[in-house]
Amino acid sequence: MARYQIILAYDGTDFYGSQRQAKARTVQGELETALRRIGWTGKSVLLAGRTDTGVHASGQVAALDFDDWKHSPAELLDALNSQLPRDMAASRVTLAPDAFHPRFDAIARCYVYRVFFQPVRDPLRERLAWRIWPALEVDALREAASLLLGTHDFAAFGTPPRPESTTVRTVSRAEWSVHDDELRFTVQAEAFLYRMVRRMTFVQVALAQGRLTAETLAGGLAGRLSGERLPAGLAPAHGLCLVSVTYPERE
Repeated sequence: MARYQIILAYDGTDFYGSQRQAKARTVQGELETALRRIGWTGKSVLLAGRTDTGVHASGQVAALDFDDWKHSPAELLDALNSQLPRDMAASRVTLAPDAFHPRFDAIARCYVYRVFFQPVRDPLRERLAWRIWPALEVDALREAASLLLGTHDFAAFGTPPRPESTTVRTVSRAEWSVHDDELRFTVQAEAFLYRMVRRMTFVQVALAQGRLTAETLAGGLAGRLSGERLPAGLAPAHGLCLVSVTYPERE
């Protein structure tokens, strides 16, 4: 059996998420269609993680078995890219161990959320970032991000993949960086709840806008909310990008 690992990038604007759906355009659906055009006869590819409608990726990971491919991984990369739509591309194809699973073998996932500050809309930039006005103080955002680090019950920030699953997650990186008039929130964890990063971003922005306090955010992470509650809402999907998935070193 020949199992291949593929690193995918895509503009999520015109996709109804990553997972295959019967009557909607998805990343998985387009990838499988492209593979079938070059001779793949498998039933389904495996993905490292689920991205929502409108969410982008530069480091999504897919895996598939392709015993009929008699050429090199580099040639598979070229053949696949010749068939993928313009808003998708494979950046790397490598052979993987037979038992490799891009989701269950992952030890960390990293996302970046982009925001920029401008009083009037920018149709081009807003395809990939959330426009906010007035501008936010980066120090307030960094204070909020520091509270997210570590192991917490993130029940107020997302839902688990299955109802019986835990909502406890460990965040190993949460930081804001400045890029001209744009800020980027980079967050890494071993796994995320459904819509967790968009919720985290929304709450941090609300704190920087003075709509909640750091104490309220800390209380939400500790399950101590009483009077004041975290504001409801999600950051828009188009500002979010899955940038990398990390795996253990292979011997």
